[in-house]
Amino acid sequence: MLLTAEDIKKTLSRVQDPDLKKDLVTLGMIQSIHIEGKKVSFKVVLTTPACPLKEVIKNNCMEALEEDFGKEWEWDIFMTSQVTTVRDAAPILPEVKNIIAIASGKGGVGKSTTSVNLAVALAKSGAKVGLIDADISGPSIPTMFNVEGEQPAVKKVGDKNVIIPVTQYGVKLMSIGFLTPTESAVVWRGPMASSALRQFISDVEWGELDYLLIDLPPGTSDIHLTMVQTVPVTGAVIVTTPQKVALADANKGLSMFRQPQINVPVLGVIENMAYFTPEELPENKYYLFGKEGGKKLAEKYQVPFLGEVPIVQSIRESGDTGYPAVLKVGPTQDAYLELAESVARQIAIRNASADKTTIVEVKA
Repeated sequence: MLLTAEDIKKTLSRVQDPDLKKDLVTLGMIQSIHIEGKKVSFKVVLTTPACPLKEVIKNNCMEALEEDFGKEWEWDIFMTSQVTTVRDAAPILPEVKNIIAIASGKGGVGKSTTSVNLAVALAKSGAKVGLIDADISGPSIPTMFNVEGEQPAVKKVGDKNVIIPVTQYGVKLMSIGFLTPTESAVVWRGPMASSALRQFISDVEWGELDYLLIDLPPGTSDIHLTMVQTVPVTGAVIVTTPQKVALADANKGLSMFRQPQINVPVLGVIENMAYFTPEELPENKYYLFGKEGGKKLAEKYQVPFLGEVPIVQSIRESGDTGYPAVLKVGPTQDAYLELAESVARQIAIRNASADKTTIVEVKA
């Protein structure tokens, strides 16, 4: 029996991407088919290196091929990835595929801790990642990455000075904390803070990135409006804790992105401090602040629930020492890696199914 590339594509056209609900051939995910004797090799190009369904898709391909052609053939399936984007030919950040806002309704819910660990987890998966610390008055990213003493380099590009971001743990970083003395308070009015964010976006040499995360300040403010007026945001992630007061504010943060004049897709909700687990009793869960508040918020607004992160002492210690918890083997690492997979998955679904995001024009 002779096989052709078309025969293989016909068989693989029955295999669907479980998230995108279309077959792999239509999605252009089957590439580089090579047939030599009884050996067939091809690539399956996934939509993100953090795809949690990699093995499922590979097994489905193998089952379909063996069903049609028997087990006499040797199948070499190479799983690779290319992060999707809807930001074609963007004038600002043209090499950045996806811009993700990380937001919360109130402070103290662990938004920056979540941003840091998501960024590092995505980088660990093989993605190119950047992180902007947009909390101008309370920058914490330098501390959490153990780069408090670092200062970004500046180079001349034509008539313009361009800032080179600091890189740590595979993530490119920019924060006002790199530009001001550590002990100094940044006391700026809204327009000054907004100007700083615009500079972080347009005057930094971010280069090619799959994901640029923006760690926003708590609440809804000038910074949020500046962001959506400066660049088209791929989507927003809402971080909350289970208790009622946090959820009330998270409602406001989530609804802001869904207002018609802003209309930024909400990728989902993350519930931080979901339960307490003592290190000596890793199987025990104590719901100190209530239970499933973030999940109920996601259900209310019909957005994905991306997952939950427990209260573990090592997360606090990691923030203080500047070594993110996702780099330490254990349950916390697993939780953040799963969150990163969920976020990457929702970005791919959003890019395949939702309209291109545009820059927001907010009228005073």
